[in-house]
Amino acid sequence: MLTAKLKSNKYKKAKKQKGQETPTLSLKERLAQKRKAAQQRKEFTNFLTTAAFGGIFFGILMAFVGGIKAAVPGLLGIVTIALSYKYPRQALFAFLIYVPFAGTITYYLGNSPILQLAKDSFYIPALIGLWQMCRKQRLPLIVPQAIKTPLFILLGICLLTLVFVNGAQQLNPSLTQLLNDTTTEIPIGVGILGLKVLLGYVPLIGCAYYLIRNQRDFLFLSRLQIVLILACCAMGLIQYVLLSKGICQGTRFLEGAAQFKASIEARCYFGGSLIYSPDQGIIRLPGTFVAPWQWGWFLISSIFFAFASGFSDPSRIWRILSLSSMAAVMINAIVSGQRIALALVPLCFVVLLLLTGQIRNLKRFLPIGVGLAMILGFAIVRNPEIFQERTASLNERWEASPPLEFITQQFANVWRNLEPLGHGLGRATNSARVLGSTRLIETYYPKIIYEIGPLGLLGFLALVTTLTIVCFQTYRSIRNPNLRSYAAALWVFILFISYNTYYYPLDVDPIAVYYWFFAGVLLKLPEIDKQERLQQAQVKKKQGKKNRGKGVRERGIEEAGENSF
Repeated sequence: MLTAKLKSNKYKKAKKQKGQETPTLSLKERLAQKRKAAQQRKEFTNFLTTAAFGGIFFGILMAFVGGIKAAVPGLLGIVTIALSYKYPRQALFAFLIYVPFAGTITYYLGNSPILQLAKDSFYIPALIGLWQMCRKQRLPLIVPQAIKTPLFILLGICLLTLVFVNGAQQLNPSLTQLLNDTTTEIPIGVGILGLKVLLGYVPLIGCAYYLIRNQRDFLFLSRLQIVLILACCAMGLIQYVLLSKGICQGTRFLEGAAQFKASIEARCYFGGSLIYSPDQGIIRLPGTFVAPWQWGWFLISSIFFAFASGFSDPSRIWRILSLSSMAAVMINAIVSGQRIALALVPLCFVVLLLLTGQIRNLKRFLPIGVGLAMILGFAIVRNPEIFQERTASLNERWEASPPLEFITQQFANVWRNLEPLGHGLGRATNSARVLGSTRLIETYYPKIIYEIGPLGLLGFLALVTTLTIVCFQTYRSIRNPNLRSYAAALWVFILFISYNTYYYPLDVDPIAVYYWFFAGVLLKLPEIDKQERLQQAQVKKKQGKKNRGKGVRERGIEEAGENSF
């Protein structure tokens, strides 16, 4: 009772002190703020009206070409591009919010190939706006400067491949028959799309660096990510319940090989293609994403962000919500049927505990660890058959195709047909298949060798290694324990993705976005740490002046009292 009263008094004192530190604005300053806000609202209204009229005009033109399914995305696209260019900071936050729901939105609007790139209507205009801002203020767009050399080397190798390999395929169509396919191809288009997939999101490092201005922005971003994780995991669990209750049929009543193939016709309200054939012992749910394995990698990445907030957020409420998001991620890893998520989510949690040193922080580790164990234990006890089925499926997959053997085989297959500049950018990129034939290579570094050759692989390794080293040095330079803890979790995430070659998460959402974006967030944390230390020093200085003034007044009163006697 006494402790609670002391805490309450401490909170009131801190609140009062904060109120005293907040400067009181004069009437003239308040009126100036109101005029500025009114002007901004008027500017936004005028700009939105202009963009809406432009979108409607473009939508009408698209309606004549492709009907209403083309008109609606066209209208929304024009408005989104215009607003994203005008307000790049808000566009980047909208971009992060859109990424985990892109699959669900895409299939609700008609599954057009254009919609697969809808997220770039936020990203590219915001990037152009940011680039113009950097030019005016003479700031570097490429952050950190240490990655400039390996990035330009890799870009040069990619351009050589684009010109001499994809270009040769464009001029000589007989070279493009990689899979004995007779369909019309656009090899240059395949190469451009492959280059965009490989390096198109690298500028997100700079975007995130300039997006986060202070600790308030950082906390908003970290908490936004927790909200997104909770929302997506809730939808994933609802999707599983709807399928298990028979409200959605899935693939359970199909025959033959159709029971084992992800089908868009089997989608259940959220996300895209799925497999749900429990009688055959196979379930692959997509959550809110287009494909099941994207959902698996979202769950894997989410454990890093939930862990970071769970151990570093200054608010107890948000630490509890982060614990809930970690539990939701682990439960979804079990029920979604994603074997890679089932294997890596708990493994990543243990690795994070060891590499970040949080296992020694018993004050925070024990409540989170015990709470997580209780939630998962309750879920497993309530549904033991689900847990047994998933672990059995994981063991069967591991025994049938051990990961190390699978990766080695992929390297060997690519090495047999090695080309100095590769077989062409985009030739092993899944999203480029709409423009030409592609080869399915399920591991990342063999895929890079196949596309841009061994020199390209060395260039990519130099880029990610430089970024990993710089991020490590950055996180070690942070003094604030909360920021340092968050930075440590982000560094482990960057380390893990940089050298992961199992499947190709860096090619697709959400890892293709999160890897580069949160590297920029990590690089910004030392500056936020410095800002906080300067603010604390200024507060202490003001308090010292007040105390000295108070001491002088008290001494003056004492002297006056002595003289009066």
